[in-house]
Amino acid sequence: MKTTLLAAGLATIAFPALAETPVLTVLTYDSFVSEWGPGPKVEAAFEATCACDLQFVGAGDGAALLARVQLEGAGSDADVVLGLDTSLTAAAAATGLFAPHGQAGATALPVAFDDPLFLPFDWGWFAFVYDKAKLPEPPKNFEALGASDLKIVIQDPRSSTPGLGLLLWVKAAYGDRAAEIWAGLADNIVTVTPGWSEAYGLFLEGEADMVLSYTTSPAYHLIAEGDAGKAAALFDEGHYLQVEVAGKLAATDQGALADQFMAFLTSEGFQSVIPETNWMYPAVTPAAGLPDGFDAFRPAKSLLMSPDAAMAARDAALAEWQAALAR
Repeated sequence: MKTTLLAAGLATIAFPALAETPVLTVLTYDSFVSEWGPGPKVEAAFEATCACDLQFVGAGDGAALLARVQLEGAGSDADVVLGLDTSLTAAAAATGLFAPHGQAGATALPVAFDDPLFLPFDWGWFAFVYDKAKLPEPPKNFEALGASDLKIVIQDPRSSTPGLGLLLWVKAAYGDRAAEIWAGLADNIVTVTPGWSEAYGLFLEGEADMVLSYTTSPAYHLIAEGDAGKAAALFDEGHYLQVEVAGKLAATDQGALADQFMAFLTSEGFQSVIPETNWMYPAVTPAAGLPDGFDAFRPAKSLLMSPDAAMAARDAALAEWQAALAR
């Protein structure tokens, strides 16, 4: 009997060691979790501090994240959503599915930012990227682009945050003339892709002269490939700013872990990964600073609608875009 009791006691003592490792599920866009994106390095860095299993789930491009959250509601398996931007945060907040993040926020943004639900992790300016050898004199504004015979690839604003950012860029720059600008651009558009990766791939394959991307995209080619031949066209109207954010879902069953991850977003361990994997500006400048080439195409003027203004403008801007492409 003593032997039996001893075995039972040892089993009781050993049981806690057999407890399952807690899992934190982060819903994000596909390029974030690709082998060349930030995901793998972020996962390793966070798991070194959390005694947990961090699992990223890709869900298309940025705008598709909100659609999935709205569809799944409080029953979502995700704990954190990473990859919305300020064109979507008002609509995301209106779902009531997000909880306050409780963090101090970013320090390196070019605009003031204070949102209790959504925490910035990186930012950048949208721009049309081109090959300098093939296009020595790029257009200097949307009107010149529309008047040219250049072929461009853009992303769908219904599924992609760059695509939606382009609509808001045109709207912010031209206001009531936005429909006229889109009418001029319609013939230049080779195709509209669901997300950024597909569009950029078509550009690299020579299917278009220019692609909607970011002012920092040429830095990737310079640093990762030793190719100084790509550039971002700087437009007179200014460039629309994208601020990417993360939010904690209120229904998470891993509240403490989600809070720990939100705090990790602005730490050196996360922010130092961003420049040379996501090829965006970090929300907090890393100790090593920014890589060479990041400021090679810095716009003179930034354009950005408030989240509420962006949500209010979205439907009309989308209708103008659809009408122009349907002609």
